[in-house]
Amino acid sequence: MKIRRIAVLYTLVILICGIFLWNKIDRERAYSIDMFELNTRCDEIEDKLLSGADPSSLENEYDCQIVLVSDDDYESRNNYFIKEGMSVFDYRDGDVIAGKIAFNARTDEYTARTQNAKDQLLWGLAAVYAAGVLLMFIIWYFYIRPFNKLSAFAASVSKGNLDVPLNMDKHNYFGAFTESFDRMREELKKSSEREAAANRSKQELVAEISHDIKTPVATIKATCEVMEVKYKDEDIRDKVSIIQSRAASVEQLIDNMFRATLDDLDELKVTLREESSLIIEEMLDDLRFYGTVKKNGAVPECLISVDRLRLEQVIDNIAGNSFKYAGTALEVEYRSEPDNIRVILSDRGPGVPEDELAMLTTKFYRGSDASESGKDGSGLGLYLASRFMEKMGGGLELHNREGGGFTAEIIIRKV
Repeated sequence: MKIRRIAVLYTLVILICGIFLWNKIDRERAYSIDMFELNTRCDEIEDKLLSGADPSSLENEYDCQIVLVSDDDYESRNNYFIKEGMSVFDYRDGDVIAGKIAFNARTDEYTARTQNAKDQLLWGLAAVYAAGVLLMFIIWYFYIRPFNKLSAFAASVSKGNLDVPLNMDKHNYFGAFTESFDRMREELKKSSEREAAANRSKQELVAEISHDIKTPVATIKATCEVMEVKYKDEDIRDKVSIIQSRAASVEQLIDNMFRATLDDLDELKVTLREESSLIIEEMLDDLRFYGTVKKNGAVPECLISVDRLRLEQVIDNIAGNSFKYAGTALEVEYRSEPDNIRVILSDRGPGVPEDELAMLTTKFYRGSDASESGKDGSGLGLYLASRFMEKMGGGLELHNREGGGFTAEIIIRKV
C-alpha cells in the first residue's frame, strides 16, 4: 500500500475516533460535585437568613436561588429546581423547613468539565495525528524513498542506461545497499563496454577479412573468364563454369556477411502498438531520481503508434546525455501537429558545434566535446534513438537552442 493511501486512511481513522469521542462527551453527564463545599455554603446562607439577611442579596452573593415556604410560588419553584437537576438543600428554622436553597453547581460543573474534556480531546487527537504523520514521513524518507530510488535505478539499468550513477546518502539507513547497487552498475558498465569493444573488434575483423577475401575471389573469377576464352575443350569449359559458379556463390556470401557485420545494429526489433500519449508523462516522471525535469505544459492526449520499450530507450538516451554532458535541468515542452506529437527536450549546457550537428546520429560517432571531456561512451545512443524513431514512423531532430543549450525534438506519429 502506498504511503499516501496510508496517510489518507490514518486521517480518516483519526476523524472517526474524534467524532465518536466528541459525541460521547456531549452525552456524558455523570460528573461528581463537591458536596462538602455546597453544604458549607448552605450553612452560611442559613445562618444569615436566620439573622435577618435579605434573600435577594444572598442569592447574588452565593450564586444560588432561595424560595421560602411562605412564598406563593414555593411548590412550582421547588419543582423547577428538581426538574433542572439543581442541587437543592432544605432551609430550616429550628426543626421546621422554612424553604429551599438551590445551586446551579451541576450545570456549571458539567459545562466547565465538558469544555475541558473537549479541549483535551482536541489537543490529544492533534498530538496523535502529528506523531503519526511524523512517523510516516520518517518511514517514507528513510525507508520507502530509498527503495523507490533503487527501483527506478534498477529499471534504468534494465533498459541499458548505465551512465547515470545512483547517488548515496550517508544518512540513509540503506546506504550500504545503495553503494552496492552503484558498484553493480559500474561493473555492468565495464562489462558492457568490454563486450561492446570485443564485438566491435570482432565486427571489424570480420569486415576486414571479408574485404580481403573478395580480392582472391575476384582473381579466380577473372581467371575463369580468361580460360573460357582460351580453351575450347568442352570438359575444361564445364569445369571452369563450375569454378566460376562457386566463386560467384562465395562472393555473394561474403557480401552478405560484410553488410550484416556493418548493419547488425539496425536489426533491433521494433514492434508498434497503439498507446496513450500519457505514457510519455510516465517515462519523464521516471527520470526524477536522476536529475531535475521541468515540464512546460501537459502532453496532448491522443493515441500514438510506438514501441513502448524503444521509446523509453530514446528518452533515456537523450536525457542521459543531457544530465551527463550539460549538467543542467532538462526542460520539456510539447507541440501537437496534425499527424504527430513533438516532445521537445532541452538543456542549458554549452550545446554542440554547428559543424558536428549532422554527425550526431552517425554510428560510433562521438562529438569533440565528449572526447575532450574524458567522459566515456560508445557513440551509439543518438544513432539508435534516430533509427528507432524512424522505424516507428517518426523522427529525431537535433539542434542548438537560442540563448545556449541543446535541443532534441522527438517526433511521434499519431494513430
